[in-house]
Amino acid sequence: MANKVVTFFTFGIFLLLTGAVSKVFNWSQANLVMAIGIVFELLAALLFTWKKINNK
Repeated sequence: MANKVVTFFTFGIFLLLTGAVSKVFNWSQANLVMAIGIVFELLAALLFTWKKINNK
């Protein structure tokens, strides 16, 4: 489970950075890429909290 959290977190960071760079170059899909990155970050946070709650 911890591996999934790290994977989702790093992929979300990658998408956020790609979206930010794309925004500088006025790519029309930059907002979509950043939104997907935020979704992956939220998924990683939810998995992390779910793991912490279930280990109590």
